[in-house]
Amino acid sequence: MRKVLLGAAGLLLAIGLLAPAARAGTVRGTVNNATTGKPGAGVEVVLIQLQGGMTPVANTKTDASGQFTFDHAGIGAQPMLVRAIYKGVNFHQPLPPGKDSVSVDVFEPTSDAKTISVPSRVVIFQPNGSSLIVGEEYGVKNVSTPPQAYFRTDGNFEVTLPEMAELKQIAASGPSGMPVVQAPIDKGKNRYAIAFAFRPGESDVRLSYELPYPGNAATVKIPTVYGGGRLLVVAPPGVKLTGDGLQMAGQEQGMNIYERASVPAGTLVSVTLSGTAPPPTPSGADAGGAPGRAENVQGGEAAGSIQAIPGRLDALKWPLVGGFCILFVLAAILLARKPVAIAVLAEARAEGSAPVGGQGSKTPDQPQGASANSDALASLDRATSTSLDALKDQLFRLELRRHAGTISEEEYASERGKAEQVLRELVRG
Repeated sequence: MRKVLLGAAGLLLAIGLLAPAARAGTVRGTVNNATTGKPGAGVEVVLIQLQGGMTPVANTKTDASGQFTFDHAGIGAQPMLVRAIYKGVNFHQPLPPGKDSVSVDVFEPTSDAKTISVPSRVVIFQPNGSSLIVGEEYGVKNVSTPPQAYFRTDGNFEVTLPEMAELKQIAASGPSGMPVVQAPIDKGKNRYAIAFAFRPGESDVRLSYELPYPGNAATVKIPTVYGGGRLLVVAPPGVKLTGDGLQMAGQEQGMNIYERASVPAGTLVSVTLSGTAPPPTPSGADAGGAPGRAENVQGGEAAGSIQAIPGRLDALKWPLVGGFCILFVLAAILLARKPVAIAVLAEARAEGSAPVGGQGSKTPDQPQGASANSDALASLDRATSTSLDALKDQLFRLELRRHAGTISEEEYASERGKAEQVLRELVRG
């Protein structure tokens, strides 16, 4: 897919990248208090470099009108992150390459648990030898009026793991879609909490853990902390699965999906699994847990480091969007003969892959002087991969929302149309 887009761009790719590079080094921004509708005056703002580790490289405070400026060589040349710290709560906004302005919304914090609801939960089982790998994703909604951010330092979102589960990681993302690795707060008895600012809109929390799977069979009792939501359980077709109140809901790209509507809080959903299945084979940069992604850490002492986490249930993301990619390739071919430049999505993720042909390589057919643009082409390759990864991630979430019943068919069609438009913009520039 990436090769198609790169081929379509032609010789104008380097020109398209050199233009934003001329503006590199300075970003002007504004912090707005979205609860009061007033400028965020006197708010601490931090510029964070994502490549090579999550490193703060500059900090300042907003003026009376909520405005600030950063000067740094990495601005415009690499994905960065802007963090506004308001009343002890971190609010993040991605700063992708080529962008020289940014707006960060902050919200008045609230500790009222009724601020959020959890309408959907997805549990995915994948056998892995004598272990059972489990991935979970919670859909979280904040529709507070006036808009407020739900946050508590002692933990404002809690999960309970099945017996004998070994927690691997917890991450959360807000409406911007940027995953933030969380430092889990151990509450005892397989209960964990995170302290994450749930802004107005849709957010998600995802976690991964392992369970024993001796003899390719296990019974897992899934605890329910948040009631009223719809439960989706996903497993490979080679795994026989039965569960309390679970009904077969069909297949999605070869994976069996089971559902149960409106599970009450405090319910233990018993799920029995048997059999095995080979793990899905990720391709490209997603192999090995998607190395190279810029995932930032929030909470505790971990906030000064960078960690790679599994993408949004990456093992299933690629199969689910495979059908969409076929349609997108056809659209890309139709546009491939036009002079194009590639736009970058406003999703700040770093991709460490090299451009086609190797970074800095030069083929015999390259015109004289093309080697001077090798850095620009390398940046383009990373930007394209970042954009496509964000697009796949968006489509995967869209499919899950459709199966969970949290989106109408009209909304689904509209969101899918927007994703297709994003592809056209990637090709046309």
